[in-house]
Amino acid sequence: MTTVSAVHPRPQLQRPDWEALDGQWDFALDSDGAWSVPEEISWQQSIIVPFAPETRLSGVGAPGFFQSCWYRRSVDIRPAQHGERLFLMFGAVDYAARVWIDGCYAGSHEGGYTPFSIDITDLLCAGITHEIIVHAEDDPHDLAKPRGKQDWERLPHAIWYPRTTGIWQTVWLERRPASWIDSLRWTPSLASWDIACEVAITGQRRDDLRLEVILTLPAGESVRTLAHDIYSVVAGEVHRRIALSDPGIDDYRNKLLWTPNSPTLINAMLRLIGPDGNVIDEVVSYTALRAVGIEGDRFLLNGRPLELRLVLDQGYWPESGMTAPDTNALRRDVELAKAMGFNGVRKHQKIEDPRYLFWADHLGLLVWEEMPSAYRFTLPSIERLAHEWRDAVLRDMSHPCVVTWVPFNESWGVPDLPSTLPQQHFIRALYHLTKALDPTRPVVGNDGWEAAETDIIGIHDYDADPVQIHQRYWSRNDVPTTLRRARPGGRLSTLGGHDPAGQPIVLTEFGGIAIAAPERRARTWGYSTVESPAELERTFSRLLQTVRALPLLAGFCYTQFADTYQEVNGLLYADRTPKVPLDRIADAVAGPFRVHVGQGTSPGGCSEPHAPDIQVQSSNDHVD
Repeated sequence: MTTVSAVHPRPQLQRPDWEALDGQWDFALDSDGAWSVPEEISWQQSIIVPFAPETRLSGVGAPGFFQSCWYRRSVDIRPAQHGERLFLMFGAVDYAARVWIDGCYAGSHEGGYTPFSIDITDLLCAGITHEIIVHAEDDPHDLAKPRGKQDWERLPHAIWYPRTTGIWQTVWLERRPASWIDSLRWTPSLASWDIACEVAITGQRRDDLRLEVILTLPAGESVRTLAHDIYSVVAGEVHRRIALSDPGIDDYRNKLLWTPNSPTLINAMLRLIGPDGNVIDEVVSYTALRAVGIEGDRFLLNGRPLELRLVLDQGYWPESGMTAPDTNALRRDVELAKAMGFNGVRKHQKIEDPRYLFWADHLGLLVWEEMPSAYRFTLPSIERLAHEWRDAVLRDMSHPCVVTWVPFNESWGVPDLPSTLPQQHFIRALYHLTKALDPTRPVVGNDGWEAAETDIIGIHDYDADPVQIHQRYWSRNDVPTTLRRARPGGRLSTLGGHDPAGQPIVLTEFGGIAIAAPERRARTWGYSTVESPAELERTFSRLLQTVRALPLLAGFCYTQFADTYQEVNGLLYADRTPKVPLDRIADAVAGPFRVHVGQGTSPGGCSEPHAPDIQVQSSNDHVD
């Protein structure tokens, strides 16, 4: 195994000996949580893993309330040899999971969006065929756990969607040697032109192990070696900065940098080597030379200002909920976002399948990663959010596509934020926790409004009138007035003395234009409504022309990528069919433009009572 695979459920730490357990499992719904141990279960039906039982593709399609559910599968497992360890791996189980192997309790996990693994080696009975049982508990009414857009009412309403209970990402078996590479973190530095490599070795402790690291770059049909080093393993760790040969000249440097238009990736192979030179463990990974940052009121990619052209993406499919119908659907979503001219997505209220990030890395799409919200402020919610957010950041911090962390959205889960110091402290605590885990990326402490601590001011403004949008955000006099007085969303933009002066301002939610005939509007959701695709194209283009011409914004995020259940304000229908031809959307989103401004208005001057006459010239040759 020398290259990474697009189907591996853990893209940046792939070992060759793994087996997916997706497919048909025995299944039982436990509506009232009456069963506590496997012996009590009446196995009623089957389910297709990894689809949640609420979805059609699961084969169950149970949308109502239920407290828990049970899974069972028999699987043939070759016995461990030479000190091997066998691990049962879960991409995500919502919300709390307990696992049994051959009737023996094996372990548990809490957190519906993050992965976990269990060493099952010592629990396997004699023989080849073994039984796996999983119990998933997910109280549909518990608002103190991270749940994101999963509705607490029986039927989806407004901007909330059907629930996801139980297994919703891949389950797999992984075979590891007695000592193995357990975790891997990449941190590139353009300033020193190197890549930090942090590796943890777990299992049988030995002081005679070495780690071989090979970094390569595809060069046509051949491979160019960038680095080939061997390091001693000390106390189960290797922390090294791998220096790369610096070409010095920008034109040559740029060929090595990761950008949306040129997503250059560096392949990595890591081998754990014993004293006699034998390879004990081997994994493949990838990284990139990429830096993000803030300078004044601009967002920087690789040291240069970049206009953020994001689209808000909920990450749901009509037949399969939060789980992609297949891995090709993940790639297709990345391709569609790019085809519409966006250079990034804000993954909204969902920690996405890592294979989506794989395609964003490989195809070149920026990702803002956002924590799914709880909706109450309690001691359990504090503990759950902090723990699961930490795990999400650690899981995804080596992906070059991830450029911004967003632990909170619109004060969800901290409803009394302006008047309650403990809630403000919690916002600041998660901001600083994120910075402690990863100081290399900006953090938006609370996107939308009421920012107590943040690197970027995110504004949510769903006014569909381009004149109003222009008047609020055109000049250096307009923006402070908007932030302090107009209060988009009826909320203060900042709290606790946080001064937004000089920080990047991004319109992180706007648009939300739905197509809905008058007779359907009571059953659907949109922030504003039009009646036809042609009217959507006109309204969208005018709004994007206005927003892209605002000189004080560092970028924008349009709501939204695709229709999601009753929220029909996507640029695509729920099945990903475009409502407007993709090239026309891309013209408005990313086409080069020239702005002709009416009398008396300048970027640094006072705002005028009316919007300028803005004419946009665009083409299909999109710029970064």
